[in-house]
Amino acid sequence: MTRKSKEQFGLVSGTVTTPIGPLVVIEDEADALFMVEFADCDHRMDRWLRHRLASGRYRLRAGTISARTRETFAAYFDGVVGILRTLPLRLDGTSFQNEMWTTLREVIPGETLAYGAFAERLGRPNAARAVGHANGTNPLSIVVPCHRLVGANGALTKYGGGLERKRWLLDHEARCAGA
Repeated sequence: MTRKSKEQFGLVSGTVTTPIGPLVVIEDEADALFMVEFADCDHRMDRWLRHRLASGRYRLRAGTISARTRETFAAYFDGVVGILRTLPLRLDGTSFQNEMWTTLREVIPGETLAYGAFAERLGRPNAARAVGHANGTNPLSIVVPCHRLVGANGALTKYGGGLERKRWLLDHEARCAGA
């Protein structure tokens, strides 16, 4: 689909309960994830979603998220930490953001990368700041694992859901990755 397409996509939303707070999940009519964000971070979601809805390409409709999506999140939080990569996505960023988010899904649970190292993995060794910006605009929290990117010295850096959640997610994945 090109960015100029007039095709319209219906979106449904639901909430998934997790040990670190409820997630609001929005998916399209084909059950591809469109947005995942912690419920208490709704300011990030509102801004991103408002822009997409204003484009006329998307509309919210009555419905519920798929059982597959709910079951996959439950499995992740039960310790099957690689399972989120099986969920289909509807990416709606710039070409760089989409490339970055797609590649970020290849970073395996239990692994962390510095922004610069990830930029090199993308084949753009001078793009660490662009990676940081795209990471900060990621609309698919946890599923596109932005929490796996850290500072050059390995320190935990910004995370839209808060550093406590980032630490929890990294610890959870490290604990369960070998299981």
